[in-house]
Amino acid sequence: MKRFYFCALFLAFCSAQAGLPPLIPRAILFANPAQTDPKVSPDGSQLSWLAPDESNALNVWVSALDAENAHCVTHETGDPIEWYTWAADGKHLLYLHDNAGDEIPHLFSADLTNGNVRDLTPFRGVRAQNVLTDSRHPDSALVAFNLRNRNVFDMYRVNLETGAIALEAQNPGDVLTWRADNNFVIRVATAFDGKSGRTIIRVRDAADKPWRDLIVMPFERALFAGQVVNGSLVAGFDPDGKSLLIDSALHSDKGRLVRVDLQDGHELEVIAEDPRCDVEFNDVGRLGMEPYVLWHPVTGALQAVGFNYTSRQWFFVDTRLKPDFEAISREAPGFIDLVSRDDADRVWIVASRRSDGPLTFYKYDRETKKLSQLFTENPELAKFALAPKKPMIIKARDGLEMVSYLTTPAGADPKKLPLVLLIHGGPWDRDSDIYDPEVQFLANRGYAVLQANYRGSTGFGIKFFNAGDLQVGLGMVEDVIHAARWAVDQGIADPKRIAAMGGSMGGFATLRALEMRPDLFRCGVDEFGPADEGMGLRLFPKYWSNIVARWRRREGDVDHDENWNRKISPLYHVDAIRAPLLIGQGKNDPRVTLSNADAMVAALRKAKREVTYVVYPDEGHGFARPENQFDFYGRVEEFLAKHLGGRAEPWKKITGATAELR
Repeated sequence: MKRFYFCALFLAFCSAQAGLPPLIPRAILFANPAQTDPKVSPDGSQLSWLAPDESNALNVWVSALDAENAHCVTHETGDPIEWYTWAADGKHLLYLHDNAGDEIPHLFSADLTNGNVRDLTPFRGVRAQNVLTDSRHPDSALVAFNLRNRNVFDMYRVNLETGAIALEAQNPGDVLTWRADNNFVIRVATAFDGKSGRTIIRVRDAADKPWRDLIVMPFERALFAGQVVNGSLVAGFDPDGKSLLIDSALHSDKGRLVRVDLQDGHELEVIAEDPRCDVEFNDVGRLGMEPYVLWHPVTGALQAVGFNYTSRQWFFVDTRLKPDFEAISREAPGFIDLVSRDDADRVWIVASRRSDGPLTFYKYDRETKKLSQLFTENPELAKFALAPKKPMIIKARDGLEMVSYLTTPAGADPKKLPLVLLIHGGPWDRDSDIYDPEVQFLANRGYAVLQANYRGSTGFGIKFFNAGDLQVGLGMVEDVIHAARWAVDQGIADPKRIAAMGGSMGGFATLRALEMRPDLFRCGVDEFGPADEGMGLRLFPKYWSNIVARWRRREGDVDHDENWNRKISPLYHVDAIRAPLLIGQGKNDPRVTLSNADAMVAALRKAKREVTYVVYPDEGHGFARPENQFDFYGRVEEFLAKHLGGRAEPWKKITGATAELR
């Protein structure tokens, strides 16, 4: 019987290869971007971007707007710089950088006049976040860090010339993020009360006035960004100074951008809404989550609001922007995103986003209406065939509609394909129709890739969000299993060649899927997924202490209720697993600690299950260094090819990779 299976697998493999395009080398798919994240200086004379330096680490480069005199202005090693911005004075660049994935970034300033780099938060073990700048206050920046108390983030004003810091607002213990008014004074905060579970919009009338609760949202009515570290429901102040713009689902199922009165918090008007989805949240990495809106760079007037149901779109509050976006769209395919502009609002930097191609950036002159391409993140991909994501609406067993994305190999008949069920993390997050090198990697190797936004995923309204409560490791996983069965029923997936794969809570769901349906999955790839949720909550970073209450209410009191923890945690159901596993883990991961992964691997081996375990000692929650990505995904494709019959570029030892097989 085993011989027959492998013969059938081989024949299926040969048949599937016939129409597939050439393999895309891992060294191209997972390389550092050639250039990315361009920004124009406040005065419109200079351009900055991220690109590898001589050591292949992503650093900040600067040139004149016409690309003359390009030079690297930061010199960080190891982890890439993930976020940076121009200071309002146009003389400094600000950026965040941590140490080997420890998620304790400091805020640095690079002085463009003399080349000096200064650590603006030079305190050991102190994390910087929530960085704010303002064109009318060019000499300073506002930044939150946990210097006074490691559990909470106070807001400080930092002088960019001297480095002097002054306390701007003290955190009473529940503030997630701070926002400044139009005079660059901290006057509003998004807070989460860990005891009651309420989200609070808190304001003060001036820097010397007391704080007061303006809006209080019950736990079941607050959107996710009002319950997460570094999350914000505040878009900003209206230029009139009398009202505040927030994302709210208090009076609707979907998150809407509304204007509220600054005196009593009553809702004045709905500015933008979509009956299918919430206002999109802009996940700005180390800066957190905030409503995805566009403001005029000087007047502060709201101009556009982003939404994302199956694909992203703009709602234009200021209709004068619409013709510019339409003109750009005629020349640049994909969703047009305005990523940077100068204070005069003449020079725009825009990105064209599509699922079947890397980001492409353009410079747009609003006066001449001229669009010129700057660069593409990964120009080497132009010679390869990439596959678009196709939006699908899959109904869950109880009728909930899951926005999902199916990607099938370019050139292949989408029938009876080996399937990788790619599960997003969070679990309070979502998949979108964006370019994803992991998806393209799998599709290029011959797999159909299915991404299902299971119950509890964010962006689809309060009902859908709350449907995930107490369903972590249970109904959420049943949803993705149901999606895999859908792909089989549609004739897309070969029922005998299905794998589960995911990172973080997607790795957790992978482990649970293999336990709950051992008959369905041939193998699984777990990327830094927690195996014991109780252990995970007990070992979370200190500054997560307040929002752990949200975890307990959403997934169950796993760090106190041992029976519930054992019910949902993969560690306690190892005996049900039959399929082989590949597990990857960063040694410095502060969220899913090494001890959590070690425990799962030990249990699997004690039960005599097949598991390959690889640890990267210089990585945290995710693999940032390209050399480690080359190594890990080389192992992934050989593993999947062995068990599902897809194609594989042979794994080879990578110079600079730090992988340790354990």
